[in-house]
Amino acid sequence: MKLWKRNTVVAAVIVFVMAAVYFNWNYHRDTETVSGKMLGQAQLVSRPAEDPLVSEDSAEGNEAKTMASSSYFASARLNRQQARDAALSLYQQSISGEAVDEAIRTQATAAMQTLANFTINEAQIENMVVAKGYADCVAFISENSISVVISPLEDGITDADIAKVNEIVHEQTGFTASQIKLLEVS
Repeated sequence: MKLWKRNTVVAAVIVFVMAAVYFNWNYHRDTETVSGKMLGQAQLVSRPAEDPLVSEDSAEGNEAKTMASSSYFASARLNRQQARDAALSLYQQSISGEAVDEAIRTQATAAMQTLANFTINEAQIENMVVAKGYADCVAFISENSISVVISPLEDGITDADIAKVNEIVHEQTGFTASQIKLLEVS
């Protein structure tokens, strides 16, 4: 009977997290673009390029890339936080009842602590990667791996970039190079 209750609680948590991610994605998709333009996007009109050696076309392209990149990072952080908040809320609800088995309460508390540790480690990794000279970064930690997404680089991701990020991630989480995935926003 206890196993059935525990499995039901775990299944409910998974369903609610998946629903939260779907609704967030669906809402974000519906409100973000209207006829190819981002809502609230500012556009400069008749502004000459500051550097006479840089053509206006390339300056506008770089500006568009920067805006798209910063939008990605903000969206990724928001989605990650909303999913975590939904999961924490479900864990808290599952342990708040009086008839909850102590084993379930212990598992839910451990899962909440794990999510809190992931959040702290992700924030530290992101801050340290930015401190190393990258424009922006977002990290996603799971049980056995981590994905780190950095802003676009002129020369693409080099071996030196991989080494810097791997060192930071290893110091914070203990993950090995095979568990670390480094991506660049395109």
